This record gives sequence, structure tokens and C-alpha cells, in this order.
Amino acid sequence: MSGQRFMNKSPLINGWPLFWWLALVPAGFMVRASLLTDLSSPDGISAMIQYSVRWAVPLIFLITATSAMARLFPNIVTRWLLRNRRYVGLAFATAMAWQGAFIFWISVGHPDHYYTNIYFLRDELEGSSGYLFLVAMIVTSFSFGRRYLSAAHWRVLHRSGVYFLWAYPFSVYWWNTAYYGSDLWLDYLFYGLGFTAFALRIAAWGKSRRQPQQNISGHAVGGTLLVAGGLVLAMTGSLWQESVSAFLLAPTSSQTLELWLPFWPFQPFLPLLLMGLGTWLLTLNEKSVPSETQVAT
Repeated sequence: MSGQRFMNKSPLINGWPLFWWLALVPAGFMVRASLLTDLSSPDGISAMIQYSVRWAVPLIFLITATSAMARLFPNIVTRWLLRNRRYVGLAFATAMAWQGAFIFWISVGHPDHYYTNIYFLRDELEGSSGYLFLVAMIVTSFSFGRRYLSAAHWRVLHRSGVYFLWAYPFSVYWWNTAYYGSDLWLDYLFYGLGFTAFALRIAAWGKSRRQPQQNISGHAVGGTLLVAGGLVLAMTGSLWQESVSAFLLAPTSSQTLELWLPFWPFQPFLPLLLMGLGTWLLTLNEKSVPSETQVAT
């Protein structure tokens, strides 16, 4: 069997079998870790919450990047990922279910520890919103739920959900690396993967805007500088996060928003925002400036 036919036809790595692989392998590791951890203590349960996240995060980052990779690098693997994105998403949901179960366990079994050392309103708002998105996406991944949404509404729900579910772990790992100076290599790896996933989406968006012929212009120069600046900021967060955070949170209204609005004031996403603006400028010439042929006619 050729590689292409194997990727397309093999029942072992397509559809529901793929889901079961992606769900049961982490489940086995979760059970093993649970048996080796003292779950009678809140610290042990907290460790399992963090451990469960490490199985979920790579999947949401992969889901975020899948359509972009298929557009940028069309090949057997990216088409296979695109075709099986639904099952990867459902596997992500099962990994998140482990985290939800341990959060429920510690909040009920050790409420004093939970509300003293773990619970923060801002984190609760972000986490609860993520689970609401996740439940809605699971239900509408099946025909009995999808029939209540139009195609446009379904796309809005799932795209918004993917963005939010990507943003939560990405921002956590940004803070771990840029603010806390984590010494765990996994924090830096997951931050890099999360950044790359969304950067690929920006690049794919830029490709969809680009036309066959492009003239070098001031827009292109400015766009290139913004994209390069975004990349530099992404790699140097620890150098600028303190001053930028102080500036953005100086107004009292901004401090209030920080308590209630998820991710505000969006420091982890500023490099990606610059890259998005740069990509817009790089492709602005084709969309807004008529070509010489158009002017002549």
C-alpha cells in the first residue's frame, strides 16, 4: 500500500479509530500517573491537573494550525490532518475532561486549599468560558446538535471556540516564560508551539489575500518591519512585559477590565497582533491599489 493510500484509506489512523488512539493512549498515562500520585493531598491533585493539561495542549495547538498548514503546505499529511480534524478535536475534549474531573475533585474535596491557593476570579472566568465553548463545540460536532445551527453560525461557533481554547493555554505559557521565568523546558516548548500555530494562521490568511503579481511598495516595507518586530517581541517577552503591562494597566478602567474581561490587556497577543498588521500591509497593495492595466482601461 502506497503512503498516500495508507493515509487516506487505513482504518487505523482515520476517523473514530484515530480518536480512540488519541484518547486512550493519554488515558493510560493518566491512570498510571494517578496510581503513582498521592491523591489524598491537594498538592497531588494539583499535580494531576497540570499533568492532564500537557496531554490536551498539543492537540488544541494542532487543531488551530491544521487548516493553515493545509493551505500553506498542501501534502498528504496536512490533507490527512484536515480530514481528521474533527476526531482530533474530540480527543482534545477527552483530555480536557481529565482536567475538569481533577478540578472538580480538588474544589469539592479540598475547598479551603482550592479557594485559598488556586481559585482566582479571572482564571475562573477564562476557564469556565473555555469549557462552555468546548461543550457547545462537542454537541454541534454531531448531527443532532449541528442541525440547530446554520452553516455560517456553526463556523462562527467553532472558529471562536478554537481561538478561545488556543488563547487560554497560550497566554498561560507566555506568562510562565515572560513573567515567572519558568525553568521548565515544556513551558517554552508549548509557548513556541502555540505561537507557531497562530502565526501559521496569519501566514495562511496573508496567502489568501495575495494575488499572483505583487509590486514592492512602502506598504510592503512597513509590513515586513512589523512582522519582524512581532517575531522579536515574541522572543523577548521577559524584557518588555513589565513596562508594557504597567502602561496598559495605568488607567483605573483598565484595571477594572482586567478583573472581568478574559486575557485583558492582551499582552501575550501583542506580537501576533503586530504580525497580523504587518501581513495586512504586505497584502494591502493588491487589494487596494489598481494595477497599471486597470488604470489604463
